Amino acid sequence: MANLADDIEQFLKLMMGDSGVAEVQRATLAAQFGCAPSQINYVLATRFTSERGYVVESRRGGGGYIRITRLNFEAGDAIHDLIQRQIGSHLSQDEALGYILRLHEQSIIDEREAAIMQAAIHRDTIALELPYRDVIRANLLKAMILAVLRF
Repeated sequence: MANLADDIEQFLKLMMGDSGVAEVQRATLAAQFGCAPSQINYVLATRFTSERGYVVESRRGGGGYIRITRLNFEAGDAIHDLIQRQIGSHLSQDEALGYILRLHEQSIIDEREAAIMQAAIHRDTIALELPYRDVIRANLLKAMILAVLRF
């Protein structure tokens, strides 16, 4: 059974449809789901991150809105940008999982590849102290993405 955060996430993704953009009012959405606006903020902060391929714009006040835009990988340059600039030299487990989810949602990797990548970057697999673990994780994820792109 899905929880409230899952329901809100799915609703917003459905709103985006093929356009990849959803615009809603926080209070209206909170009323629709019978929750506090802070729960909407939680979903936006955890499910619609840049690692997962989203940009969230917010305008507060009367008539304010939230605009969520899904970013897509359209060319090899975007993937290389992801690898070189966005991932960088170190990466937390949550950030890495976000990138893997994004690659899977955009059909760049399949479910099996995503599961293998998730296992490889997990903190229990990389049994090192911080910050070494985050450096190794970033290098591993970059190498795995490049390996997948070769095929």
